This record gives sequence, C-alpha cells and structure tokens, in this order.
Amino acid sequence: MKNRTVSRLLYAHQVDMGGMPIRQPLPTQQVQQIDPFLLLHHANIKAPSHIEPDDAGVGPHPHRGFSPVTFIFQGGVHHRDSRGNDSVIYAGGAQWMNAGMGIIHSERPPRDIHEIGGRQEIIQLWINTPAKNKMDQPAYFPLSAEEAPFVKSEDGKVMARIFSGDLLGVKGPIPSQAIVNAATLVAKKEGKISIPIPATHNALIYLLDGKVRVEGFGLVEELHLVHFKNDGEGISFEALEDTRILLLSGEPLNEPVVSHGPFVMNTQTQIMEAMRDYQMGKMGILIEE
Repeated sequence: MKNRTVSRLLYAHQVDMGGMPIRQPLPTQQVQQIDPFLLLHHANIKAPSHIEPDDAGVGPHPHRGFSPVTFIFQGGVHHRDSRGNDSVIYAGGAQWMNAGMGIIHSERPPRDIHEIGGRQEIIQLWINTPAKNKMDQPAYFPLSAEEAPFVKSEDGKVMARIFSGDLLGVKGPIPSQAIVNAATLVAKKEGKISIPIPATHNALIYLLDGKVRVEGFGLVEELHLVHFKNDGEGISFEALEDTRILLLSGEPLNEPVVSHGPFVMNTQTQIMEAMRDYQMGKMGILIEE
C-alpha cells in the first residue's frame, strides 16, 4: 500500500467558547475546511460542582444544514432535542445528529457526572450535509462504546471503534448523509497500524494526546491535526506512547459553504431563511424536563 503524504499539521489552539476553554484545530486561518469536515472542537473540562448537571453544559440551541457529531472520551453527555430524543452516552461512544431542516438540542453533563469522575472530554465535529439533503427531516443516532463495532491491529496494540462508513473491513452502524469514515483509535505504545483510505476521500487524524510517527513524515505530537494529501492508498503510523486519535475521511462535496452561527447552507438567502424559520418556531421547541 502506498501511503499518503502529509499536506500540513494544524495545531489545536485554545479558544474561548462562551466561557469554555476548548481546542480548535479546524477551522484555522490557513484552512477553512477539510471538505466535508467544517469544524473540530476538543474540550476537556471539569463539570462544575456548584450547579446542577441539568443546568451545566450547553443549553438549547438550533442547527440546520449539517451534522453535529459528539465523540465522548471521558464522562458522558446528556442529549435532548426538539424531536423528543433524550439520551445519555458515556465514554467511548458518540452522538450523531443529522440536523437537516432544523432541530434544537442541548448537550449537558449526565446527572451522575460527579460519580464517574466529574470530567467531560469530548470532540465535537461538524460534517457538512450535501445540498440535496440539507432540508431532510432531522435524525439522531446515539451509539454507546459497547454497541460500536471495533477492529484491532495485527499486533493487538491498536483498537479502532468504527462509528460510520467502512474501515478495515468493518462497517460503522451510523448512516451519514455525506460519505464519511469516522473512527476513534486507542493505540498502546509501539502499536502499529495501516489503514486503507478511498482514493477520492480527504483524510485527517487528530491526536487528543500522546505521540505517533506517521510513515513518510515523522513525529506528530498531541493536540495536532494531520491533514493528508490525496496521493496514496492509505495511512500508516506507529504510536511512540499511549495515544488517542480521531480518524476521519470523507468524499468532498465541492459545494459552496455559507455559514452563520449554527446554520450551514449553500447561499446567503438560505441562511436568512434558516434564521427566520428558527424565530418562527419551525425547528420545534425544546423544554428540558
């Protein structure tokens, strides 16, 4: 297998998100998107002990035109939305939402967050939706760590959980509107893995911690996103220490992107319509019980 070479490394600088410190390797000043991936936020925060979990986290807010996906690495996330979904997913799982024509959701710590260590570590990923699907009915797909299919490297030192798409011969159960492969990897020191990637896909890995040696490139340290060129059949790396990784590949949509806050559409007019529809209550109402 001919390995892809590295296009660039993107460091996850710390930014303030409504008073919450998060790491953001995408977008940056150099890279607006890695089509169809629009945004990647990595948060590792202690749940506040002075307020109830039901009042912490991120309160009700709308989305339209893309899929906000939350991968949970520590703690848990309690998701509620205007379509009546109410679900808690803990470490190792993911919550995948195709926002479609519009949905309102909240993401808060679970009520037992302090019993399970009090820390929430998550990645939120925004995946663009093809223009033809932007006004589809919304859909929500929770997947726990136990439900996620997994595969191990030949040396047994790297485990990949596959959430969507098809990687290493394992199919992920979550249907995505954009054609993507999404997996989380836990690599023990000296673990090696080679992962075939479809030639037409854009591909990246993000290191939550640890260090790896990417074949044909060299050392990559924690809090870096590796954006690969589309010049090979896959990627290979070796963990130099215990490392947790998010691996993504996707078929580029090659469509115009116009975004405003929580809405991602193709034209400015569609953004205005989204704002109007939200104000008129067409994305539903979320009353948290």
